[in-house]
Amino acid sequence: MGGGTLITAVASARTGARVEVVSALSDESARRMRAEGVRVRNLRRRGEPHAVSVALSTHGERAFVTFDGVNEQLEARLLAWFARGLPRGAHVHVALGPRDMASWAEVTERLRARGITTSWDFGWHEDLPHRRGFETLLGALDWVFVNEREARLYTGTTTMARALRRWQTLARRVVVKQGARGALALVNGAIVRVPAPRVRVVDTTGAGDAFNGGFLAALVRGQGVAACLRAGVRMGSLSTRAAGGLDALPRARPLRAPGVGGRSARGTGRRRRS
Repeated sequence: MGGGTLITAVASARTGARVEVVSALSDESARRMRAEGVRVRNLRRRGEPHAVSVALSTHGERAFVTFDGVNEQLEARLLAWFARGLPRGAHVHVALGPRDMASWAEVTERLRARGITTSWDFGWHEDLPHRRGFETLLGALDWVFVNEREARLYTGTTTMARALRRWQTLARRVVVKQGARGALALVNGAIVRVPAPRVRVVDTTGAGDAFNGGFLAALVRGQGVAACLRAGVRMGSLSTRAAGGLDALPRARPLRAPGVGGRSARGTGRRRRS
């Protein structure tokens, strides 16, 4: 089982956070999520094919091939679900490449009016910066999660220094995941940096999504930006110790930096969400 939404949810749940997933899941994935203590709202209808991704992973590079299946209808179903009523809770995180920017910006503003904060991990979508309303959606979110390549792609820049300057005008708060170098957050014009621990890396697939789960679990507990970054970096780093994004995640316990030796976690590329 994988995909940005599910890995983020499990990573959060394993810290003891209460989590609900709204997505289009296979029966097997839905069962696994419930076994992890995650509530499931499954938007896949009976008989519809679920998404499948194949990860082609080497020491230095990764690629993904995805059959979208029901995910082709997922965005419309999610928006319809939000239209029927807003969820209860402290925070809503979204992990997909949006098409209907105006509707998502409206959902985000409705959530803010209810006192619910929001975040988004868009993944890698080369045409996303050219979609109408993208910058409006960025400005409506409380947090945006990107890796370094995405940070440059979505700002149309070629260096991180320029990207960070541009992000100050685009979003309220931005988290940039930097793999072996940890992560940084851009908040109110200030940059907060946290290094990564050293772990014995097997596979970095899903590490960025696990980072999101650790960060958000700390965020909803009211921890400060640096503490949230440390929680995210710890969770993302530990996820690299086994293939896939889930099998090496720690079980519920206080979030703290690990003391295991080995080489540092590599940077995490993005993939299409499933």
